[in-house]
Amino acid sequence: MASRYDDEIWELVSEPAGAPPAHLARFVGELDPVDDALDVGCGDGCLTVLIPARRVTGADVSPRALERARGRLPEAELVELEPDSPLPLGDSRFDLVLCAETVEHVRDTQLLLSEIRRVLRPGGTLAITTPAHGRATALGLLARGFDHLFDPLSPHLRFFTRRSLVRLLGELGFEVRRVERAGGSLLALAVR
Repeated sequence: MASRYDDEIWELVSEPAGAPPAHLARFVGELDPVDDALDVGCGDGCLTVLIPARRVTGADVSPRALERARGRLPEAELVELEPDSPLPLGDSRFDLVLCAETVEHVRDTQLLLSEIRRVLRPGGTLAITTPAHGRATALGLLARGFDHLFDPLSPHLRFFTRRSLVRLLGELGFEVRRVERAGGSLLALAVR
């Protein structure tokens, strides 16, 4: 079943959406080249096109986003996902999975990350980004209050610090190799 909510959000994004944020483009562009890559939450494909892979699969819950991605990714396999469901992809299929600015929108992060681990080949890499929270968020809560920082209409369901992201990935069987903070995001590389 298509995610009407996500389609409605994509209807609000102008076409063309423009270039991705520079810190995310740099992170994706610096990934090691691979044969097979998956972009979970690919949206319109603006980061997917930067993945250094021979074959790319883009996956999203929004059919509208996938329509847009088709224009950027004519050679890619595009897969519509069902929210809160297993990935409709084979075991150990990918050398790299990119999950950029997506995990914070997902209700069942354990399912998503377990499924990502399942579709990664042994030794495969998860490249994950999410908005960074930490001391500045806590200070903002003290100074300006909860409502200022956490908009009740925001599509973000989860909020990660460096520590909580590393702990989550470790608990789900990933070996975290690197986490950095850039442009308001956490950028992490982990290995299955």
